[in-house]
Amino acid sequence: MTFDPRITPARSDLAAEHLKGTVEASRYVAGQDRMVATSSAPMTARAEPEAGLSSQLLRGEVFTVYDIDDDTGLAWGQARRDGYVGWVPNFMLEPVEAATHHVTALMTHCYPEPEVKTRPFDMLPMASTVTVVGQEGKWLELDTGGWVPGRHLSDALPGGDWVAIAERFAGVPYLWGGRTASGIDCSGLMQIAMYMAGLECPRDSDMQSALGQDVAGDRRRGDLAFWKGHVGVLIDPDTLLHANAFAMATVREPFDLACDRIAAQGDGALTGLRRL
Repeated sequence: MTFDPRITPARSDLAAEHLKGTVEASRYVAGQDRMVATSSAPMTARAEPEAGLSSQLLRGEVFTVYDIDDDTGLAWGQARRDGYVGWVPNFMLEPVEAATHHVTALMTHCYPEPEVKTRPFDMLPMASTVTVVGQEGKWLELDTGGWVPGRHLSDALPGGDWVAIAERFAGVPYLWGGRTASGIDCSGLMQIAMYMAGLECPRDSDMQSALGQDVAGDRRRGDLAFWKGHVGVLIDPDTLLHANAFAMATVREPFDLACDRIAAQGDGALTGLRRL
């Protein structure tokens, strides 16, 4: 039986226990849930610390660990939020704690005291989750001991127009595998924006191409546009928002111009439009 290794925690030598009888492996393990303790954690497809990013995990995301490579210090497992499988630094993981709030700003600083003039010691990206244990005025205290502006956190996902959330990333640098305002890729942009609106969205563009229905008729805001290995969203019938390696940023671009440019650079024609 074939399976997608990006979303199936299985290798020839080891697989998740719940896959026993479905995939073949030398041994099966139950796995242990851990949580990302840093602002973000790099994920790679190989057990190589310097390998290119396949994705990123955000603060508070749960990651089920099935294996740890003692030589590299990397943990292999599966992210609970989107099911993505890969290797992340084990030292960035800690026991799971119940989160109380979501980060709703593109980025927010963590301060050592509830005072704007103190020097921040960390930054947390949108869609991170944290545990709030106290409040002083407009500041919320995290269980880690830091303080975050209360207006940057919410005890519920904001919901609303996911395209408007995606538009907030305009100008953010392009980063293959990125999922934050420090750097984001085309499918990461779609995924984070949809997540904040309470919508489920897989990690990669080919997976996202199964969302919704094919568009018949005129284009409209919110339509997903797909090329081989690429995705963007229409913010109006004639304008595409997408994170791309041509601009090395998230940009707004005339849709027809984007189609012509992508084809001219050898990446093929538009493969489809989908509507949620």
